[in-house]
Amino acid sequence: MHKSKIHRVGIIMNGVTGRMGTNQHLLRSILAIIKQGGLEIGNSEVIMPNPILVGRNPAKLEELSRLSGVNKWTTNLENALSDSAYPVYFDAQTTSMRVDSVQKAIAAGKHIYCEKPSAATTEEAYRLYQAAAKAKLKNGVVQDKLWLPGIKKLEGLIKKGSLGRILSVRGEFGYWVFDGDTIPAQRPSWNYRQEDGGGIILDMLCHWRYLLDNLFGNVKAISCFGATHVKSRRDESGVPYQCTAEDAGYATFDLEGGIVAQFNSSWAVRVRRDDLLTLQVDGTKASAIAGLRDCWIQSLGDTPNCVWNPDIEQPINFSEGWSKVANPQSYDNAFKVQWELFLKHVVINQPFPWDFLEGAKGVQLAEKGMESWKTRAWVNLPELIPV
Repeated sequence: MHKSKIHRVGIIMNGVTGRMGTNQHLLRSILAIIKQGGLEIGNSEVIMPNPILVGRNPAKLEELSRLSGVNKWTTNLENALSDSAYPVYFDAQTTSMRVDSVQKAIAAGKHIYCEKPSAATTEEAYRLYQAAAKAKLKNGVVQDKLWLPGIKKLEGLIKKGSLGRILSVRGEFGYWVFDGDTIPAQRPSWNYRQEDGGGIILDMLCHWRYLLDNLFGNVKAISCFGATHVKSRRDESGVPYQCTAEDAGYATFDLEGGIVAQFNSSWAVRVRRDDLLTLQVDGTKASAIAGLRDCWIQSLGDTPNCVWNPDIEQPINFSEGWSKVANPQSYDNAFKVQWELFLKHVVINQPFPWDFLEGAKGVQLAEKGMESWKTRAWVNLPELIPV
């Protein structure tokens, strides 16, 4: 079909030489949109991203440019921000570097999309929200798990009322991250250093906040405990270092509507479940279990009549009696889906509710989780007021 109008959107992509920035944001999102011929917005119009790669290491940028085919790259963020051909700024740097760069982007009048957490503290994250709102700049924070196929199928069951009144949510996330001694670690070493913005509570509770708020009910309070199970690791150069950040977090959440949620998050756990992330939701009519791509449901009629008797072999195969939820549609990469929504927000002003305020809520939950761990007490979450 002939396209009568192309909206070219320049995007400053800062920090995309990292694993997440390269794979999910550049290759599987922005370049995928370009390769499909742009993002159709109706009336023979398309949005066409035009990225420039930004980072601190010229060798890594040059290699990423060769890999991706994106010719434009620079180590000078200020020069990129001063270029009117790039109205959008994206940040996938480490958390400790994000606030300063986003503030510069706000001062330069750029629309901003960034990875989570948007900041290391609630105060900083909320300040970014206020500054972007005052400057009337469009802004958003990555909340990718809302568009995972398994989560979308679970959301469909909830909206149809298939589960009845929801009673509880139980989340299990994590896998074994090697310490680098005999097998190289598959996560960056800064994740395990508190002074570099590491720690699984800050990393993952931001995700659990938007999942809980959007699917089940707003989080009212949290009880959390963290642990550094693996005390020392080796970095990317094989040099030993002491872990100063927690590699596991165990949290319970009190949600609106009386729902209780629990999440175990760990980089020191071996997986014997359906996926790296699973959510079990129990309701009065049925229960559902969602992974990254699939979802299963067990109705009240298919629920086994269990009797406690440890003196005999278990007669029930608990994996049976669950029905796999069919694919009602095809599902694209979750990061790409949210990128497309943000680009539509920038170009045609389509609503985009996953803004800096929502990002600040995620940081708040992580911060209150750390407070709960420190004080060994339940901690309430005060409302963050929109401006």
